[in-house]
Amino acid sequence: MGSSRDYRKIQSSEHFSTSNDVVLNDAFNISGDVVNAIEQVEQFSQQGESSHGTGN
Repeated sequence: MGSSRDYRKIQSSEHFSTSNDVVLNDAFNISGDVVNAIEQVEQFSQQGESSHGTGN
């Protein structure tokens, strides 16, 4: 995300400071981690559902 045109536009704004840079980068990284975690939980849930159906 850090290399996207929108991000560079925000970063070049006069209202954008170094402290905001760190916070924005952290937010982007955390959002990616959250998406990955959600995908993993969904995969585990689907695997669990399919294994419950085969035991009967």
